Amino acid sequence: MRTAYQYKLRPNKKQLATIELWLELLRRQYNYRLGERFSWWEENPSPVNACPLVMPIPQLLDDPNYYSQKRDLVNTKDKFPSYKLIHSQVYRDCIKRVKLAFDRWFKVDKNGHKLGKPRFKGKGRYRSFTYPQIKLDCIEENYINLPKIGKVKLIQHRPIPEGFIIKTVTITRKADGYYVTLSLEDKSVPALSCQVEPTLKNTLGIDMGLKEFLVTSEGESVPIPQYYRKSQKRLKTLQKRLYRKKKGSKRRLKAVKAVAKQHKKVADQRKDFHFKTANELLSKAEVIAHENLNIKGLAKTHLSKSINDAGWGQFLTILTVKAENAGQKTIAVNPKNTSQDCSNCGEKVDKELNIRTHSCPHCGVVIDRDLNAAINIKNRAVGHSVLKARACPTGYRGYETRSPHYSASKRVGVCHQLWLKFPTTTSDSLGGRSSISPSRTLKKMNKVEC
Repeated sequence: MRTAYQYKLRPNKKQLATIELWLELLRRQYNYRLGERFSWWEENPSPVNACPLVMPIPQLLDDPNYYSQKRDLVNTKDKFPSYKLIHSQVYRDCIKRVKLAFDRWFKVDKNGHKLGKPRFKGKGRYRSFTYPQIKLDCIEENYINLPKIGKVKLIQHRPIPEGFIIKTVTITRKADGYYVTLSLEDKSVPALSCQVEPTLKNTLGIDMGLKEFLVTSEGESVPIPQYYRKSQKRLKTLQKRLYRKKKGSKRRLKAVKAVAKQHKKVADQRKDFHFKTANELLSKAEVIAHENLNIKGLAKTHLSKSINDAGWGQFLTILTVKAENAGQKTIAVNPKNTSQDCSNCGEKVDKELNIRTHSCPHCGVVIDRDLNAAINIKNRAVGHSVLKARACPTGYRGYETRSPHYSASKRVGVCHQLWLKFPTTTSDSLGGRSSISPSRTLKKMNKVEC
């Protein structure tokens, strides 16, 4: 099993200057190696397999791959002695990052789209470096021993689990200081996998929205915090101060840091909320079902600010990772018509976004729109297109029926009364599928013997 812990660093002035120097030198080296690859690609866009007889074949340049660029680091250190201050493995990791960024350019994602072209790092844009290997006893009390930097003070807010060893160490610069990320591994702990099949009992459906952050299929709701909207007034003040500062001045740099800290505070609050919500959901069910949303597409609509503030993508990623670590499971279902289809009878009831109540004219069920969607999500994850409410008395818990002039509502009421009279009847005795109408269910229930 592999996991990662992150701690806050408190370097002194000398260590701080060393880290800043390393980041700047690594940024220049990254840009230089990336420029080498771009130059080769522009001069050799395709292999030469045919040419006119009167024209000589130009000599092709060597492809600057990972190994050739790593061998060339010796020449760089000879020409620029300042690069000798950087640890050799940290230096090689910079070349590896160039390789990964350049190779990713030619790959396609799951939708068949090519990824973006790698860009050169501007000043201050190279924010981290990694030690691929480090001593196992590098942490002593509240200090971590970093090669060629020294012992840096560490705020260890939680201990490292027993049996886990440190594989890599990454130093990251953020708005409020420096952090160290420890990649931990324990081969004796197996990777858990959920072997439980989703059923109506062990599955919980969630419908994420903007009125409430999520509504579960049990009727519980989690209010949406809207951290960004609450901090907009403070951000507006800080950005006004930044706008008034002269470019290149020290006061402008302080104003930039103040804005960055406020944005980081909002991101930390949102992430903490996502972790706590995910833990609470996983404590209630073994399988969590959610919609397979196109969040990037939704973020381009007029609701983009609210959707980005909610952070659905980050929450689903956290929920999936924590479920895998706990041996549980998450299921993404097709989101089509989850709010329109009736969770009781399966009929489609068209409604606009501002209509927050699901009122079915076919079966007479009146429930909250988000609760109706959450129940549909749960049923789709289990494999039922419609909840077998007619075969399960708990299906009507919390439902409200319409006035008696609806014939479907009358039939549903009769079915419910029969269930109260014959509580021992099972769904198999009815022999029907989830799409059976109330009238057919009533006929079959009348044939059941006490």
